[in-house]
Amino acid sequence: MATFAKARSSYLIAGIVCLLTIGCSPTPSSGPSGQPAGADKRLNVVCTVSMVTDIVQQIAGEHAEVSGLLNEGVDPHVYVPTTSDTSRAMKADLVFYCGLHLEGKMVDGYESQRKKGKPYFAVTDGIPHDKILTSDLVATAHDPHVWGDVQLWMNCASEVEKRLSEVDPAHAADYAANSARLLEELKQLDSYIREVIASIPEPQRTLVTAHDAFGYFSRAYNIRVKAVQGISTDSEAGMKDVNHLVSFLVENKIPTVFVEASVNEKDLRAVIEGAQQQGSNVQIGGTLYSDSMGPKGTYEGTYIGMQDHNATLIARSLGGQAPERGWKGKLKSPVR
Repeated sequence: MATFAKARSSYLIAGIVCLLTIGCSPTPSSGPSGQPAGADKRLNVVCTVSMVTDIVQQIAGEHAEVSGLLNEGVDPHVYVPTTSDTSRAMKADLVFYCGLHLEGKMVDGYESQRKKGKPYFAVTDGIPHDKILTSDLVATAHDPHVWGDVQLWMNCASEVEKRLSEVDPAHAADYAANSARLLEELKQLDSYIREVIASIPEPQRTLVTAHDAFGYFSRAYNIRVKAVQGISTDSEAGMKDVNHLVSFLVENKIPTVFVEASVNEKDLRAVIEGAQQQGSNVQIGGTLYSDSMGPKGTYEGTYIGMQDHNATLIARSLGGQAPERGWKGKLKSPVR
């Protein structure tokens, strides 16, 4: 009987110890998407325009599955999000967008989600407010085309690193290292653009495009810019806008204008015809990437390739000096 009581006491003590051990063990904390901390599940990151997608991919590296909602050639100013777009964003661990109302109708929804504490981040939050340009027509309308100035886009890259590290601190060191490599390459790109644009003879240093997407490029690299439309393609250019630009081309003997990959050429074609009717031999210098990058999977389909293409084409078309295949010799076709 004593033996049985002793055994029962031993089992009881062992059971209590077991319960205490289980009850006091720390519960694994959750990481992104609810997975246990330390789990090697990749972040699900959704971006809007291709320029944002590109820098997020480079900084996130192997730790995230990054996808973009807008493909090359799509105009973000007038893009209407689909039900699928909304669903993808809602399921993501993070959403990155440009901001400053580049994405038009999408931004209101994103800003609403941010106010609810959802991980929706505008990369332009990393830019000092006094560096943001406003419209000549509407003082409260910000110019969203900040990637035209590589140094400002470097601020945006740093903002991406900051937000990724906040959501996924376990990989913060990797995000910092990837960001440092990218920033160094962007610094070199910025120097290249400054050099080739400065090589254009000053009287010829005027960039004429379809819509006013190159304001930051103009300020950063000291080149005059004229356009048919304003900072958004959401508004139609009127005859007054067309005639004004025709007069500018004729009076200043501007021989070259540029179309944009994501913008309808109709208004710019009207300007060219108007100038030619007045005896000006205006020609198209080529196609620039303004609101989207080049085809996916190509060098021009990266932010660096996009900027290399634009700067090289502008410089060579306006009488400056630049390598035929650009800064890295990777441009798809030689720029004549």
